[in-house]
Amino acid sequence: MTAADDRARFADVIVVAAGGSSRMGGIDKRLAPLAGRPLLARTIDALAASPAVARIVLVMGPGPALEAIRPLLPDPVLAIVPGGNHRGASVAAGLDALARLDGTSADPDRIVLVHDGARPLVDPSLVTAVAEAAALHGAAIPVVPVADTLRRLEGEELGTVVERDRLVGAQTPQGARIGLLRAAFERFPAAGPERFTDEAALLMACTIRVHPIPGDPVNLKVTLPADLARAEAAFAARLERRTGQGRDSHPFGPGEPLRLGGIEIAGAPRLYGHSDGDAALHAIADGLLGAAAMGDLGRRYPADATTPRGISSRDLLAGVLDVMRGAGWRPESVDLTITGARPRLAGHLDRMRDAIAGLLGVEAMAVGVKASTGNLDGAAGAGRVIAAEAVVTIARDSVLAGSASRVRAGPGQA
Repeated sequence: MTAADDRARFADVIVVAAGGSSRMGGIDKRLAPLAGRPLLARTIDALAASPAVARIVLVMGPGPALEAIRPLLPDPVLAIVPGGNHRGASVAAGLDALARLDGTSADPDRIVLVHDGARPLVDPSLVTAVAEAAALHGAAIPVVPVADTLRRLEGEELGTVVERDRLVGAQTPQGARIGLLRAAFERFPAAGPERFTDEAALLMACTIRVHPIPGDPVNLKVTLPADLARAEAAFAARLERRTGQGRDSHPFGPGEPLRLGGIEIAGAPRLYGHSDGDAALHAIADGLLGAAAMGDLGRRYPADATTPRGISSRDLLAGVLDVMRGAGWRPESVDLTITGARPRLAGHLDRMRDAIAGLLGVEAMAVGVKASTGNLDGAAGAGRVIAAEAVVTIARDSVLAGSASRVRAGPGQA
């Protein structure tokens, strides 16, 4: 990131995702798949794609859901903290995490946004617009007009029509100068008796004006099972998918261990090559590049002095993923077949699957790994080489395309 990029990223985000999905019929909506990626990961992807966003704090308690999400989080997620038993307590926990990140350098005019983890369809341009409005006015909220006719219920009877001309629906992200939001929590502590439905209500209770800006009708909050179907349909409409195929083979060389499928197999001879010889990861990388129309692995990492001898194939694959993600592409699935008469791979396939899923930032169920002895056919069947073939699917989100997707192995706890 350049110094200019650093200056442009003037806002931090607190993502509130500590709820229990109580109205989802037993589904943890944070992990519900949307176009092959968990809902919460989609939400954070969109926030990270805004050029205004520098840092993200995820408010989410420990447990299996967090462990499933952690490998998929983009680089701006710098802290994960557990939430409280209501929204205000969770937002306060996020503010405390930002304070620990800032230390004594906290700027009261820096912008903080609060966003629902269950709003995966937020457009990065809306995130930027809220941040800019909050910087200008002190606090801002996106709102959408109420389209339906509204009536009061009087007991079990249908009552009078409520005039909707001046009614709007409130969305997130909601933004404010962080000094204003902290002052509001000092007046109404999260541990106190008062409860507020959102940050705008808290600020307004402190007579702080919240500036409304146009929201986005697509920016729905997933609350009920039917909302998942609507969100899935919206994602399907904006995804572009491609398929690629990659192949590679390497002969056995001196020494050990064997590096294959992103793991080490002790006691088996290594594969010979300019790199560590992991034919499986090379095939996957070639398939990814082919699907994205970005050439091949040999052209990007030639076997000469420009590529360090013995370089890890995990590093080669990471470099390929960085280039793809910079263009808006993400891996979705892999079907890998490894062919070789030796060593026996059946007991290692699950470890390979998990390692590849972690490297690609996808769920394990999106990776298939198979092995064949080659049936004595060719060099692989004769035990002289190991060959690999990968069929990969990639997707590009039309909203996120072109936005840098800064992905890493996973953030630490604040």
